[in-house]
Amino acid sequence: MTIKTKSFQNTDELKAHILTQEPTFYTSSKTSTVIPYDKLSEEIKSSLTLGDLSKIPPQMTLNGDNLVLSGAVNWQDADQFLKANQRAIMTSPTEQLALVLAGVATSCTGERCFAFGNLRKQIVRLKYLDFEGTEKELHRSQPFPHIKGLEAYQAAFAPYAHFKNAPFPRFETATDLMIGTEGQLGIVTELELETTPHDSVTYVFLLLPRWEEDYRAHLEVFEKVQSYRGAVISCELLDANCMSFLKPEERMGVNQDIILMEIKANQFEDVFDHLLNQLVHTSMEDVFEVTGHKFHQIRASVPRAVFEENSRMGVKKMGTDCQVKGEDFSKLLDTYRAAAKIGVRYNLFGHFGDAHLHFNFMPAPADTAICQKEFEHLYQKVFEWRGSPFAEHGIGLLKQKFIKSFITDVQRDVFKELKKIHDPKGQFFPQGFMLSV
Repeated sequence: MTIKTKSFQNTDELKAHILTQEPTFYTSSKTSTVIPYDKLSEEIKSSLTLGDLSKIPPQMTLNGDNLVLSGAVNWQDADQFLKANQRAIMTSPTEQLALVLAGVATSCTGERCFAFGNLRKQIVRLKYLDFEGTEKELHRSQPFPHIKGLEAYQAAFAPYAHFKNAPFPRFETATDLMIGTEGQLGIVTELELETTPHDSVTYVFLLLPRWEEDYRAHLEVFEKVQSYRGAVISCELLDANCMSFLKPEERMGVNQDIILMEIKANQFEDVFDHLLNQLVHTSMEDVFEVTGHKFHQIRASVPRAVFEENSRMGVKKMGTDCQVKGEDFSKLLDTYRAAAKIGVRYNLFGHFGDAHLHFNFMPAPADTAICQKEFEHLYQKVFEWRGSPFAEHGIGLLKQKFIKSFITDVQRDVFKELKKIHDPKGQFFPQGFMLSV
C-alpha cells in the first residue's frame, strides 16, 4: 500500500491528473476532523494519491451581492473580502483557515446557521470537474437528475430535512450532486454564494452552572432563544472543561459554562429586554459583553486545542457531531452526562441554539476502547431519536463505522448508480462512505 502526494498549481494540471484515472483523495487545508492525516496509512486499504488543491490561485469577485470564488480561498479571506464590500458570510466553520470549496464537499456549517440556515441553502451555483476533466456547471434552480431509486431516497431523507445535514446527502436540486458528497463524484472548482449585509454586531456571554450538574439554565436559554432567530445570529456553548485549554487570563468564569451570543446591534435592545432580562435561571450579573475579537478567538482556540492534544497523545480524534430535534435536546445532554462518568477527560462545545453539540473525549491510548463503546451507544440513541449523527463535519474515514445503521439499501443503490455515472473508474475518493458503509 502506497500513499503519495501530488500538488496542483492550476486547474489545467488538475484536469491532466484526472485523465490518468489514478485513485485520488483530494485535500486542501487538511483541517478536516474526520480524516486522520497523521495516521492515514492505518486507514487506507490500497494505494492512493493525495491530491493537494491548496496551491491553486484564489480568486474572488462579486456578482451583485453574491460572492463568486475559485481556487484556494479560505473562509477568513472570503470574510475579509466581503467586509471590504459591506457584505458578510452567512455561514462558515469555526476553523476560518479551512478552504471554502472543501466546505462545499463536506457541506460544512458553523455558528451562523442559527440565523441563516446551512451552507447548502446559500449556494446559488457551482462548477466542478467530472471524471473526464470537463468543467460543468450546476444551478440550484435545476432539479436533481432523475435516476433509479431517487423517489425512495428522497422519501427516506424527508425526516431529516430540518437538520443542517442528514446522515446521507440531500439529492433534490442539481447542485446537491457536489454538496456533502465529499469529493466522491467530482471536484468543485467554482462557487457562487449568497451573502448578507455587514451589520454591526454585539457579542455577549452568559455564565451558567456546569451542565453535568444542572442544565436547567441551559435549557431555558435554548427554549427562549428559538424565538429570536435572525436577531440572534449565533448561540454557542463552551463548557467549563473547555476553559482549561485557554490561557488563565483568557478564561471566563470560575468552573462555569459559557453561552456566547452574536446579536445584531440594531436588535440588541429587544433581545436584552425580552430574552436576556427575562431569564429565571440566569442572573443579569452573569451576562457580559465581549469584543468580537475575543468571541472568535475563544471559539477557534478550543477545537484547535482539542485536535492538538489528541495529536500529542497519539490518538485519533474521538468526538461527536450530533444534532437532534429540540424536544430531544435534554435526552442528548443526559446521554453526554452518562458518557462523562466513565473516567476519561472530556469537554462539550458547539452550536447550542441548534441542539448541535460536539462532545469530545480526551483519552490516553489505553482509553480508546471504552470511548469507542460509549460512542456506539450514543449513535444508537441518535438513531432511535431520528437525529443527525454527523451534522457538520462530514463522514470521511473516522466516522464510517458509526454511520452504518443509518444507511440502507435505498441509499446504497442510489450511491452505486451515481458512482457508475459520475465516477465509472472509481478514481474519486475510492474509500468514501458512498460505497464503504
